[in-house]
Amino acid sequence: MSAMETRAASPVADAFARDGFVCPITVMSTDEAAEYRRQLEAAEAAYGADKSFRKMLRRYPNLVLPFIDEITRRPEITGAVAEILGPDLLVLDAPFFIKEANTTSFVSWHQDLHYWGLETEEEVTAWVALSPATAESGCMRFVAGSQNRQVAHNDTHAEDNLLTRGQEIAVKVDESEATEAELQPGQMSLHHGRVFHASHPNRTGDRRIGLAIRYIPTRARQTEGGNMAAMLVRGEDRFGNFHPCHPPTGLMTEADVAHWTEIAGARNKVMLGGKED
Repeated sequence: MSAMETRAASPVADAFARDGFVCPITVMSTDEAAEYRRQLEAAEAAYGADKSFRKMLRRYPNLVLPFIDEITRRPEITGAVAEILGPDLLVLDAPFFIKEANTTSFVSWHQDLHYWGLETEEEVTAWVALSPATAESGCMRFVAGSQNRQVAHNDTHAEDNLLTRGQEIAVKVDESEATEAELQPGQMSLHHGRVFHASHPNRTGDRRIGLAIRYIPTRARQTEGGNMAAMLVRGEDRFGNFHPCHPPTGLMTEADVAHWTEIAGARNKVMLGGKED
């Protein structure tokens, strides 16, 4: 029996155990979300022409953008996650999933943990909305209870798929069973790494901006493909099972970019067999 099953009951933990996801949870004001979006778009304006920067938004932006590191540590977020995983938390990654206005980008049905090489299924993704995430803009969609299944995946490499490999589950999903996880700026959903999830294209005139923070307990271990790094954001790490990350020292500093390059390389050994994404 996992620690998630034995932890003291709470409304968040109970819903998570039953459905594999919880939403919506308000974790900041709309003004705070707007300020984080402003900082993101200022960084995009300054560095967005650089292909490496665009990769950084999809892999460990918390290592080079201080405001992302700040979001991952917000007690409104980590407190809810701690109800499920316990008080000592690492961030395994914190990628942005951005769909531009009126674009065809989508995410196919998949399970996150299929690719991460963890010995445990104790993982929670906090998907934080910095812009409206609605059915029209391509919000997250979940199939309740599907976290109790482990299914095969196919790599499609579809051009418009936001996933690295265009990975999708190799079973047919009944679309009528899907829940549209609509969020307003400043709200989040929490989901299990095995729950079936996907999202449609953005058919609105505004960007759909989400930050997917991958939390694991410090007791977790990597068992396949090498060892990824992780950032301690709550409590203490008495295990040392992951290479430690350090918070950014400023905005896109040379030292932090070098740190990101090292950490991303280790991640690619696990996720992509050493290939670049």
